[in-house]
Amino acid sequence: MDHTAFGVQLKGVGKAFGSVRVVAGLDLDVRQGEFVVLLGASGCGKSTVLRMIAGLDEPSEGRIFIKGLDVTDTAPMKRDIAMVFQNYALYPHMDVAHNMSFALELAGVAPDEIRRRVEKAAQILNIAQLLQRKPKELSGGQRQRVAIGRCIVREPSVFLFDEPLSNLDAKLRAHMRTELAMLHERLGKTTIYVTHDQVEAMTLASRIVIFDKGRIQQVGTPSEVFNRPANLFVAGFIGMPSMNLLEGRVRTVDGQRELAGPGFAFPLAHELPDGTALVAGVRPQSLHPAAGAPGRLSLQVDVVEYLGMESLLIGRLAGGGDDQVTAVVPGQRSELLRQTVALDHDPHALHVFDRATGQRVGA
Repeated sequence: MDHTAFGVQLKGVGKAFGSVRVVAGLDLDVRQGEFVVLLGASGCGKSTVLRMIAGLDEPSEGRIFIKGLDVTDTAPMKRDIAMVFQNYALYPHMDVAHNMSFALELAGVAPDEIRRRVEKAAQILNIAQLLQRKPKELSGGQRQRVAIGRCIVREPSVFLFDEPLSNLDAKLRAHMRTELAMLHERLGKTTIYVTHDQVEAMTLASRIVIFDKGRIQQVGTPSEVFNRPANLFVAGFIGMPSMNLLEGRVRTVDGQRELAGPGFAFPLAHELPDGTALVAGVRPQSLHPAAGAPGRLSLQVDVVEYLGMESLLIGRLAGGGDDQVTAVVPGQRSELLRQTVALDHDPHALHVFDRATGQRVGA
C-alpha cells in the first residue's frame, strides 16, 4: 500500500486516562485532500482523537502517520499540521496581522515571505481590512476567520478543526459552513473536523466518522450514513427529526412476510423465520397519510408542531405501544391534533435491525 496517498492514518490508536479508556484501538485512513468529519455526542472521544493527531495528547497505544511518516513521537510543531480551536486562541495584545504571522516569525521565516502569506490568507478570507485591529474589536465570525488565517499562512499538509463554529449564532454558523466548504474547495488540503452538529457533518464532509463511547460506529459518505445506517446507534443519531425505531417481530399473513408490532405492520423483504425479534427504522419524512386505506402505521397524535412549510405529528402507536413516533407532513395540519391517523411509508425506506445485536439486517 502507498501510505503517501493518505493524509492521516491511525493504526490501533487508543487513549486511557488512568483506568478510564476514552478511545479504543481506532483504525482510520484519511486520504490526501479529503474532508473528514468526526461526529459524536459530547464526551465520546472525538476531540481526544484530534488532539492525539495534533500531538497535544499522547496515545496510550497505536501509531499515527501523516503523509506516510510515523509522527507518533514527533513534537506538534514538526507534524506539518495546523489546528483551529473552539475558543479561537488569539493573542489579545496582538493585532490581526501579528496573530497570523507570529508562528512564522518564531520559525524564522523571512519577513517578505511572511508578508506575502499573510496578505494572501487575508484576501482568501476577506479580512484584509482587519489586519490592524485587535481581537477585542472583532466579531465572533471575524475572530474565527483570523484563527483560520493563522493556520493558512503556515501552509500545512493537514488542517485540524475542533468544533470551530460552536460559539457562533445559528445564522453565522450557516454562513461559516459555506465559507469553510469554499475554503476547502480552494485549498484542497486534508482536513479533519470535529463536531457534535450533524448539520455541519452532513454539509461539509467527504466522509463522516461516527463515534460513540470511544469507538467508531460507522464510516461513510453523508449519503451512506443517512440512507444505510450500520446499527441502531447511527440510525437514531443521524437525521432530524430522529428516525422512528419500533420493536416488532416477523410474521406471515396471507403468504406475505411482515415486521409487525403494536400499531404497525411493514412488508418485509428479508427471508427470516416467524418470531424473529427485529427493530423497524422509519424516518419521519418517509411517513405520509394513507390514501383511503388502513395504512401501515396507526398514530395517535398528541402534538402538532407547525414549521411553516410542514408540520410534525408527534404521538404514540394506536396499538398500545409506548414508543413515541414522529411524522413530517406538508402544510398546516393542526386539525389532526388528538386524532388517530393512518400512515403509510415508502417500502424502500424501511430500515431493519437485529434487536439483540443492534446491527443492520441485510445489505
